[in-house]
Amino acid sequence: MATTSALTRFFDGDVWHSFRSSPVAMLAAVIAFVCVFCAAFAEFVAPHNPFDLASLELMDARLPPAWMDEGSRKYLLGTDDQGRDILSALMYGARISLFVGLASVLLSMLIGVGLGLLAGFVGGRVDAFIMRICDVMLSFPSILVALLIDGVGRAIFPNAHDTLAFMVLILAISLTGWVQYARTVRGSTMVERSKEYVQAARVIGVSPLRIMRKHVLPNVLGPVLVLATIQVASAIITEATLSFLGVGVPPTSPSLGTLIRVGNDFLFSGEWWITIWPGVMLVLIALSVNLLGDWLRDALNPRLR
Repeated sequence: MATTSALTRFFDGDVWHSFRSSPVAMLAAVIAFVCVFCAAFAEFVAPHNPFDLASLELMDARLPPAWMDEGSRKYLLGTDDQGRDILSALMYGARISLFVGLASVLLSMLIGVGLGLLAGFVGGRVDAFIMRICDVMLSFPSILVALLIDGVGRAIFPNAHDTLAFMVLILAISLTGWVQYARTVRGSTMVERSKEYVQAARVIGVSPLRIMRKHVLPNVLGPVLVLATIQVASAIITEATLSFLGVGVPPTSPSLGTLIRVGNDFLFSGEWWITIWPGVMLVLIALSVNLLGDWLRDALNPRLR
């Protein structure tokens, strides 16, 4: 009953009404849903398994899309230099890109929200120390910091297996993205800590940790959700950039960035589809997520309606 009433309140609320009245948000949601669905269920949706070496046929390498001359209906978007189906590779590659992006954003959010709450609620030297760390992190381009962290991780673990390599990559992206959450939550917490409900909780003896977790945190999550939605697209692009440079995901589990890097070698030899389609997929994912983030920002802020 509680779940039913919560859903009823949601569908009767302003956020759902704002979503229904925004064609851009609805289109972005459809594109994002299709991309996520195809990535999550690639084993069932993809026409081929592009990473099954036993099923690859080198005679089918570099075939153009099906609507072009010499194209095959078996491979709708063509094949790459190893005979892998481009459409299937996009689905499997998008899964890895989305996983790395979502995992890094969740880790960034945990670090940033925790430090932001602590800095805004405690204040004093703790606040100054955390904010100076944020200033140092913001003084360097995020991609360079991610490259540095990833390079150090690979130097420490030169023979790391795929799981550890993914963890290093997620950590590298997370440590460049937590600053925005910390600064956003700190500002909101400084506003909330001076309100009456926080003062009342202090008077009756509620511990500071419980006040931050039970009272302040729920009231500062709105901007965090908007920032997290937008940061997903940034994290996916960062992962694609690192993979394009050859320091991202392992070669045995190529993401969209790896597919773009591989196809870039054949771009000027006529096989444009090998790199164009992964690029289009990356743009669609990033653009749809960014548009959803913009809509969510407007929907949660009454002043922007």
